[in-house]
Order: sequence, then structure tokens, then C-alpha cells
Amino acid sequence: MVFKDRADAGKKLARLLKKYAGLSSVVFALPRGGVVVGHRVATKLGIPMDIIVARKIGAPQNPELGIGAISENRIQVLDTEMIRGLDLSKNDVARIIRKETLELNRRIKVYRKGRQLKSLKGKTVLLVDDGIATGGTAKAAILSLQKLRPDRIVCAVPVCALDTAQEIRNIVSALVCLDYPKDLQAIGFYYKDFKEVTDREVLGLLETA
Repeated sequence: MVFKDRADAGKKLARLLKKYAGLSSVVFALPRGGVVVGHRVATKLGIPMDIIVARKIGAPQNPELGIGAISENRIQVLDTEMIRGLDLSKNDVARIIRKETLELNRRIKVYRKGRQLKSLKGKTVLLVDDGIATGGTAKAAILSLQKLRPDRIVCAVPVCALDTAQEIRNIVSALVCLDYPKDLQAIGFYYKDFKEVTDREVLGLLETA
């Protein structure tokens, strides 16, 4: 399945999430791309939207190769086998984490004005992104949201790698997805328009959420 753009993906995804419309549900979108998808889902369901910030930890020589992820509430998810295979030292990993933590904190400051997330007790959380490949960033975000004690977490994405899907299902109440490719090379392959989302666009969507 190929989507026109992230808004189109969000519109289609919302059709599978109708049963979650209601006062107890809230969308948490992963910036930046997930905010476009999440905004369309929240609008269609008539529920509020917030953000949860997570960052991929990329390998030093190949930043696109994820060796883990970090998220709010001091969450770290590391692929120890990958780190060992790349012969990375603890100092190597710590240096990358420090760099990505700076960007994570910057996004919290810019997107939420530094506002900390409150308890989600009694809430159904719809965690939305524009896609899941290896799942590191999604897992970090899920673990962060779990600390806020929602009643349930539903991970909702337009596309998710088939071999990652079960790993996500193991840590959420449900995984809702439109397409499960067996050989997902890059999320962008499933969008005709996958241009980078800017901070300004994210802020504009948050203002109308």
C-alpha cells in the first residue's frame, strides 16, 4: 500500500480507530512525521492530541542504522547485539546518547514549551507515528508512556515491518496498522510524498489539535 502523503495515511488509519473515539482517548504523536498522521487521526476521531518525544540512536558511521532509542522519562532501549557487532564501546554509545538527548530536550522545549507530561490514568492512549521499521523508537515511546499509567496503549501506524509487529504487540494493548510489509527497507517507500516535516509545521498542527 502506498499513501499519497502523511495526511492521507492518517485519514485511512483513522477509519480503523473509530471505536477509540471518546473522552477517555488521546492521541500521542511522535514528532515530527507522526504529528501529521496523528493530527488527522485526532481530528477525525474528535479527540485531543499531544506529543511524546523519542529519538533513534544511530550508529556512528551510519546514523540511519539504529542501535537503540531514547525517550522521555529517561527511557533507553539499546540493541546490545548490534552494538557488540559494530564493536562500539560504552563511551561511543554514551556520546551518541548525549547528543540525541540534547535534541530530545530541545523538541520538548519547542513543542511543549517544556511542559512535563502528567498522569494518564483512566486514558486510552493512541500512539501514532508515520511507520515502524525496526521498532526501537516506538518501543522507547511506549515504555515512556507506560510510566504515566494509562489504562491501555494502542500503537497505530500506517505501515509496520512484519517481523517487528509481534514485538510491538507484546508491549501494547493492540497494534493497529494498514500494511505489514515482509521486507520493509524504508518507511518513505510507502509514501508518494515523504518530505521532511519542519518544526513550524509541527507547531502549527499542535496549535489546532
